[in-house]
Amino acid sequence: MKTKTMSMLIILLLCSGCSTVDTLYVNGTIWTGVKGAEQATVLAIKGNKIAFVGTDVPIGLSSESVIDLQGRFVMHGFIDNHVHFFEGGAALASVDLRQVSSREEFIQKIIQFSQELQPERWVLNGNWDHEQWGGFLPHKSWIDQGTSKNPVYVIRTDGHMALANSLALKLANITRDTPDPEGGKIMRDKTGKPTGILKGNALNLILEVIPEPSEEELLEQFTLAQNHALALGLSKVHAVTAYPTETKMLQYFKLARDRKVMKIRSFVSTPIESLSDAASTVSNEGRGDHLLSFGGVKGFIDGSLGARTAWFHKPYYDESTNYGLPLNNPEVFNEWLKSADEAELSLSIHALGDRGIDTVIKQLENIAGDSISEKRYRIEHFQHPTAQAIQKVAEHGIIVSMQPYHAIDDGRWAEQRIGPIRLQTTYAFKSILDAGGLLTFGSDWPVAPLSPIEGIYAAVTRRTLDDKHPNGWVPKQKITVEEALTAYTVTNSYAFNNETTSGTLEKENMPISSFCPLILDKSHLEKFETLEF
Repeated sequence: MKTKTMSMLIILLLCSGCSTVDTLYVNGTIWTGVKGAEQATVLAIKGNKIAFVGTDVPIGLSSESVIDLQGRFVMHGFIDNHVHFFEGGAALASVDLRQVSSREEFIQKIIQFSQELQPERWVLNGNWDHEQWGGFLPHKSWIDQGTSKNPVYVIRTDGHMALANSLALKLANITRDTPDPEGGKIMRDKTGKPTGILKGNALNLILEVIPEPSEEELLEQFTLAQNHALALGLSKVHAVTAYPTETKMLQYFKLARDRKVMKIRSFVSTPIESLSDAASTVSNEGRGDHLLSFGGVKGFIDGSLGARTAWFHKPYYDESTNYGLPLNNPEVFNEWLKSADEAELSLSIHALGDRGIDTVIKQLENIAGDSISEKRYRIEHFQHPTAQAIQKVAEHGIIVSMQPYHAIDDGRWAEQRIGPIRLQTTYAFKSILDAGGLLTFGSDWPVAPLSPIEGIYAAVTRRTLDDKHPNGWVPKQKITVEEALTAYTVTNSYAFNNETTSGTLEKENMPISSFCPLILDKSHLEKFETLEF
C-alpha cells in the first residue's frame, strides 16, 4: 500500500478525558498490527473496548455514531520508548538553539533570551549542536558579557555536554581547583580555567544548584509537552531520567495526574542511583494504573558519541587516546543492577558504545542466568554495537530501545568519530530484526524531535539531514514502514508488559476510556509520499 493513502491519516489514540461513545468506523484502511492479519476496513468501539474489527459490518451491529473514513489510514496510537517529558516541556518554553548554525547566532539567541528574563532567572535547555558551525565548542566568554545577571546552562542536543556561563559556574563553585568528578570532565583552557564546557557527570555540579521549578511551572511544562505529544499521535510515553539528580520526576507526574491535567499515558523510570526509593514506592503503592505507571529505573553506563563519552573497545577514530568512559564504576553499576533486579524493578540501561553495550549485556547475563529471556531488560539507544552483541540481545530477549532520528542526525559526522568498520553495525535496525531481536522505537525528545513520523522516515530512508546520503546512510540497515510502525506500537507494548491490552487493534483488546480520532494535517506526512509498506 503506497502511503499516499495516508495523506489524511487517522490515528486511534488511547487517551483519557474523552467521551465514551459507541462508534463504528467504516471504509477505512485499518492496520491492526497483528502479524499476518488481513487489512481491515471496519472497526467498532463499544464502551471502553474494541467490539469488532474486520472487513464487513456484521449483520445486526448498530452504533450511536458512524464515521466514514473514506479510505483513510487507521492504526493504534504511537508509543514513544524514551522521552524526557518535563525537559521537553521546559524546552518548548525556553531558548531554542537546535537550528543555530553559527557562533554569532548562538550568542545572539542566548543573550536576547536572557535579556527578556528577570535577573537571577536561569537560561536553560537550548539543545545546540556545535557540528552545525564547524565542530568547535562554544566558550563561556562568548556569552558572559551579555548574560551577567542570569546564570546560563544550555545543553548539547545529546544531553551529555553543556555550556555554562561564568555566573552559573560561580553558583556551582566550579573553579580551576575543582577536580573532575568520576565519569565527568570539566573542560579547561591552557591556564587551567574552566571554559564553561562540562561533560558527563560534571553536568551534575550545575544541576544541583538550579532552583526547583514551582508547581505552576511544572504544570505548564507538562501541559506544553502533553499538547505537543497528543498532536503528534502519541498515546503513551516512557519518561526516563537524564541525570541522577532527577529523583523527583515521578512526583512531577503524580502532580499532573492529581491536578487532573494528565491525559497521555505514561510509564516513568527513575534514577537507578535511587533504586531504594523506587522499590519503596512499588511496595507501598503498587505499580500505578493504566494512566500513570511506574516501577522502573534507568542507569547510565556511558555517554554519547557527540560528546565523545560513549565507551568503546577501540579509541575514537579522530582521537587516538580517547576510548570514551564509563559514567559509573562498572563494579558499582553491577551491584545496582543486581539490587534493582532483586527488587523486581524494570531495568532500562543507557549504553551507546560497543564496550558499554558489551559490559551491560555481560552484567545482565550474570544477574539473570537462564531466566534472562523472561526479564524484559532494556538497553537504551544501543547505537554502536558489535555484530556479536546484536546476536546476544536477540538470543536473550533483551529489548533494544532505539531512537531512529538520531541516525539521520549523527550520520552527518559519525564516521569521523568511529571510522568505516564500526559504521557497519551503527543504528543496525535491519540486523537486529533479522537476528530476531526485539526492536522498539521512540524519540529521546527533546534531544531529537518528538514526531513518530520523523522517526519512521529516518528508519526507512536513513537519509541524513545534510542530504549527503540520498539513498540512505549505511543503507543495508534500512527497514520497511510496517516494521517501523510495529516498533512504535506492538513491540513497545511488549516492552511495557502490556501486549495483552495494547499495541494492536483486536476484538476485546485494549480496555481504555475511549478512542479519540486524530486527523494529521498533510504537512505532517510529506516525507511519507515516496515510502511504501
